[in-house]
Amino acid sequence: MLNIYLVRHGQDADNEKGILNGHRDEPLTALGLTQAERLAEFVKERNLSFDKVYSSPLQRAYVTATKITEALDLPSPEVLLELIERDFGVLTGEKVSDITRLCAPDILETDTVTYFLEVEGAETYPQLIVRAQNLLKFVSDNYSEANILLVGHGDFGKMIYAAYYNLPWDEALKNFHFGNSELVLLSPNEDFSKAQIFKTTQFNS
Repeated sequence: MLNIYLVRHGQDADNEKGILNGHRDEPLTALGLTQAERLAEFVKERNLSFDKVYSSPLQRAYVTATKITEALDLPSPEVLLELIERDFGVLTGEKVSDITRLCAPDILETDTVTYFLEVEGAETYPQLIVRAQNLLKFVSDNYSEANILLVGHGDFGKMIYAAYYNLPWDEALKNFHFGNSELVLLSPNEDFSKAQIFKTTQFNS
């Protein structure tokens, strides 16, 4: 059986400042490092093991992934370019608090996050679904019975979840908050509503 685990990176400097990061490559904060270490401890305590660990090329994800591989005495993560976060286009570097002002009515609001839908230069959620489907095909083509860890980002992580469970992208955005250093299990034995197995209290974007 193939189990795919998704992790979102720990808090980075843009998260702390409320900045839309996308492809920006800021380091983890002290809190972000602590979050990654706590997640690594959780994974070790649960006796989880991974046959392969892949990471987004952005340092906030790679450092988070490294905390896990070090805790489990695994080889270093392998960078997978397809795991990079959504391209935020012209909103890259803007304030999270300005999304509604800049993008309404082309937004989707949840209890914790306001998502912008289509802006100049940004990947759309349907485009992200296609990228996620291609990523999942890559994993399934290379592994049949394995535990695979993918360490990446919030928006794209949600679309991997949507693609795996064949959910509409807007439903996936509303289903749960994918916080910093949280863990989601995609498995044929798991219902999509119970996929999130490690949560934190951080709600930064």
